[in-house]
Amino acid sequence: MKRFNLAVLAAALVSLAAGPAFCQSDFNEGRGKAVITVLPQKKNTGAPKISQNQIAVKLDGKSANISGWERLHESNAPVQVVVMIDDDAVGSLANQFGDIAQFIRSLPANAEVAVAYMDSGSAKLAGPLSKDHTAVARDLRLPTGPPGISGSPYFCLSDLAHHWPSQNRAARRVVVMITDGVDNYEVRYNPEDPYLLAAIHDAVRSRISVYSIYWRNVGFFGHTWYGVNDGQNLLAQLTQATGGYSYWEGIGNPVSFQPYFKNLDWRLHNQYRMSFSAPLPHGPGVENLSVHATSTSARLFAPQQVYVGHPAPGQKGAAQGD
Repeated sequence: MKRFNLAVLAAALVSLAAGPAFCQSDFNEGRGKAVITVLPQKKNTGAPKISQNQIAVKLDGKSANISGWERLHESNAPVQVVVMIDDDAVGSLANQFGDIAQFIRSLPANAEVAVAYMDSGSAKLAGPLSKDHTAVARDLRLPTGPPGISGSPYFCLSDLAHHWPSQNRAARRVVVMITDGVDNYEVRYNPEDPYLLAAIHDAVRSRISVYSIYWRNVGFFGHTWYGVNDGQNLLAQLTQATGGYSYWEGIGNPVSFQPYFKNLDWRLHNQYRMSFSAPLPHGPGVENLSVHATSTSARLFAPQQVYVGHPAPGQKGAAQGD
């Protein structure tokens, strides 16, 4: 009986020793995904094909391993788009409703779309995500808020990221923000604006690519050169961090949104989904991302930040939350 008890104790000790080693290995390995836009040198032409072995990835300056590189075609690339309009925008935005509606109607058949309005720090959806693009286009309305009603467009983006109207993690998530980008809670250009940084973190964590269209809001500050410069720089910082793009035309409002939407549509049709793995010594979180391609003239637009998590249970190729 004594020998039996010793054998059981020895087996238990071996099991305990093996268990933490396995868990520690899982803990130290992170997984992530990012949407990469690949464009040719010449505008509005088909993007060149790029293979996985042409891509190099770094997280916080350290090399990562690419585990997947997939061209996103319409059949395998569902996309969810929220057009988010600042309720503080000047009323002449109504002149652009035709271009906005046309963009919504022209989205691929498998795309879901919704319209939201930035109001008092939240993103108020006019309706759910829908594939009935014509019906969604009818949700467009004039901005109704008094000056400063949105407070900070970055509060509104964080709210949308926390309450994204779908649980489908396979679809690309795209936000088109129509705003002047001015943060009324931090009325000066500050690249460390805490509300901007929080919005970037929340968007990256939710895998949202943000595209912005500059449009002046009501109120005095946003019409000054300083205000315009402030808003446009903050929007550029946001879109670059999330893998999107900023559209503006000097310091004034554009005559038409049509060229912007044409360029955005071109980008959405030339994207890849990249999966990668890398050491994760400090646990899941948002990391700095760097992506480069060799032996190609194509231009790559990748998010500057990406969320890296643990592999999902039983799925070594996917991160938790996928």
